[in-house]
Amino acid sequence: MTQFPQKDMFHIPDGLIYLDGNSLGPIPKAVPAATQKMLTDEWGELLIRGWNKAGWMNQPTKLGDQIAPIIGVVAGSVAVGDTLSVKVFQALAAALQLNPDRRKILSDNGNFPTDLYMAEGLIRTIGKDHKLITVDPTDVINSIDDDTAVVMLTQVDYRTGRLHDTKTITAAAHAAGAIMIWDLAHTAGAMPIDLAGAEFAVGCTYKYLNAGPGAPAFIYVRPDLIETIQPALSGWLGHDAPFEFEQSYRPGHAIERMRVGTPPVIQMASLQVALDIWKDLDLNDLRAASIKLSERFIAGIEATCPDLTLASPRDPNARGSQVSFAFDQGYAAMQAVIDHGVIGDFRAPNIMRFGFTPLYLDESDIDAAVGIIASVMTQKLYTDAKYQTRSRVT
Repeated sequence: MTQFPQKDMFHIPDGLIYLDGNSLGPIPKAVPAATQKMLTDEWGELLIRGWNKAGWMNQPTKLGDQIAPIIGVVAGSVAVGDTLSVKVFQALAAALQLNPDRRKILSDNGNFPTDLYMAEGLIRTIGKDHKLITVDPTDVINSIDDDTAVVMLTQVDYRTGRLHDTKTITAAAHAAGAIMIWDLAHTAGAMPIDLAGAEFAVGCTYKYLNAGPGAPAFIYVRPDLIETIQPALSGWLGHDAPFEFEQSYRPGHAIERMRVGTPPVIQMASLQVALDIWKDLDLNDLRAASIKLSERFIAGIEATCPDLTLASPRDPNARGSQVSFAFDQGYAAMQAVIDHGVIGDFRAPNIMRFGFTPLYLDESDIDAAVGIIASVMTQKLYTDAKYQTRSRVT
């Protein structure tokens, strides 16, 4: 199995096996020093001069260019900033502009809720009788019709890990005259990505890209379309010349127009460190290693935990870098597992979810995790009252 030297670049607390990088990646060891340097040498010493002298103003596109090869697109087509919800809103609003005579937004019931919530809010805001239709993941292609303006999907189902075929679905959307938006939150940094000519993609940087809680999101726009986009969120820093302080908005050049607010400079210092880890990584090797780890985990759990039912696709090529098991007391069981040193997470109604990131996990971690989970399940440690009360974050 391929061994990744990057394991030494991450801090994992002693005594823990971290199987939740699909929700929040661990901190790269170089982040504290880099962030402190930004605070003291840049903000501290340069003050407002840091926008020019430290290059803060250029961070959204500079970092976007580093994300571009990770998601399989060209430099100059990705901008970083704001939150994933904001980027979903931007992409969907722009997509509807490109298809003004159609009213149907198609998604699936495995899409992450924020994408659906933002679509509902946009529909209410623009007031043009658009409708959001959600179907089972297997019914997406058959539901694309001549009134479909946009197909908006998350590539990996956040609960089960089910993986959509970007090529087939994008081709079907385009054949019907629809615009394609992919949410890459659960695939960017986990596997090679082929957007297959999709018009838009969005994603976050705090999961597999390990930039930290609240790290900024990114948006991709296909280069041949970007100059036609009139941003619905026409923020100051998306203006063509923000320091001319004009009274009316003029969209910036190319991907710059998809910027909205002030860049989160401190958080981007963390993102810069995290992205530096990717310079010499082969995503195909990473994906192969992830599959081997997840297959080992599934085999181990199914051999020792008969009460857990695999909720992810059996075929490793049909799922992302996560594995989910269903259990009717899944929340309590996951709390017990975490309490005994294996961190995963829970997704309602009954999903115990585990992520596999070979950058900092190896076979010995997987075997140890299986042993701990088996102990929790066979001894029914999850029945302890202290595991029954749900926290706000699950």
